[in-house]
Amino acid sequence: MGAIDRVRLTAALEDERALHVQRSPRSKALYDQADHLFGRVPMTWMNKWAGGHPIYLATARGNRITDVDGCEYVDFALGDTGAMAGHSPEATVKAVQQRIGVEGGITTMMPSADAEWVAADLTRRFGLPLWSFALTATDANRWALRLARMVTDRPRVAAFSYCYHGSVDETFVQMGPDGETQIRQGNVGAPSAITDTTRAVEFNDLASVERALAHGDVAVLIMEPALTNIGIVLPEPGFLEGVTDLCRQHGTLLLIDETHTISAGPGGCTRAWGLDPDILVIGKSIGGGIPSGAYGITERIAEMVKDHPDADLIDVGGVGGTLAGNVLSTAAMRATLEEVLTDAAFEHMIALATRFTEGVEETLVAFDVPWSISQLGARAEYRFARPAPRTGTESAHAEDEDLDEYLHLFMANRGVLMTPFHNMALMCPTTTATDVDLHTTLFAEAVRRLVA
Repeated sequence: MGAIDRVRLTAALEDERALHVQRSPRSKALYDQADHLFGRVPMTWMNKWAGGHPIYLATARGNRITDVDGCEYVDFALGDTGAMAGHSPEATVKAVQQRIGVEGGITTMMPSADAEWVAADLTRRFGLPLWSFALTATDANRWALRLARMVTDRPRVAAFSYCYHGSVDETFVQMGPDGETQIRQGNVGAPSAITDTTRAVEFNDLASVERALAHGDVAVLIMEPALTNIGIVLPEPGFLEGVTDLCRQHGTLLLIDETHTISAGPGGCTRAWGLDPDILVIGKSIGGGIPSGAYGITERIAEMVKDHPDADLIDVGGVGGTLAGNVLSTAAMRATLEEVLTDAAFEHMIALATRFTEGVEETLVAFDVPWSISQLGARAEYRFARPAPRTGTESAHAEDEDLDEYLHLFMANRGVLMTPFHNMALMCPTTTATDVDLHTTLFAEAVRRLVA
């Protein structure tokens, strides 16, 4: 296999860091002056952008971003799925402006007709008959876990090693070398020992799922149908069917989080692969950039909640928030789902992701580099391992910080943005074949410079 020359990598990375500083003086100045922001950024994870400081936004439209230094980028990051519909899609902007300007009202604690339309469309896409809204998938997951514990009268959840479901305490887990549940490295201020709340399981390992559920104390297994935030890890044949069977066998509810995996199609993996969850969570993309989230439940779960003697869902009960389901977010969701993230749009996006994948594979073959690329519908991601990792733990071990920073900077310095957390590319309705081919050309050149 083609070896990566680490000496070349070190030199190339230094060159790219210097070029980043040279291209973004106004961004660097704004960052250096941000004395009242914790970590100098609105959210500390924005420091994940490569090069020592993030670029600062001036404008964004479709899949194009311009920074404060006047540099334009083809955006494959798309807000880590939050802008999967593209930046400021026309239909969503029109609906938001209508809601704010002509109709008035953003937060009134009252519903509008849009909410029922959105819920019906989510049923059409994912199959779950009943929906409730949040502002983020994190909140939707939190609330869904609470409901699952209540109706099953079980204290624990099961979550996959290195999965990602937002900042939900119970899901920050990894599996230890002997199969034990461990808190995920880097977790901040955990409220209790992770083993009090969670049993960790390993993706593509049905035996680990069986062991966790056999204790009889797991209310719900929460999962992405393909891991995404640790790099795309695709399910092996029969794995998802096996997980469903084990949940049914042990009386554990199955929660599928499609927040990232909606890239598989209009109804995510649930529709594309014929999955049968008890609860489904979706967020980010469905509002076209306006904070939005939702969870769907089956009629059976709804009846269990209704019949539970201690359910306190009308008042507080730990479920809900004043801004959740506000008329601005439901208007944005309706416009985005009805006019932007359509079935035809997904056909276009998935075809481009396939073109992206094939372009990367050509380079990996040409230079015989021991990396891999995985595709999940409109999303693709390369990893520094061959074959592709099959578990979350394997994917975590494939990380290479220097390679990661080099590739991100190489792309950004030449007008292409990748997701800062990993080497993920997402297509949106306005992405073009020319955009994809630009990445293909740059990726080949970036790899060529490293191969011994």
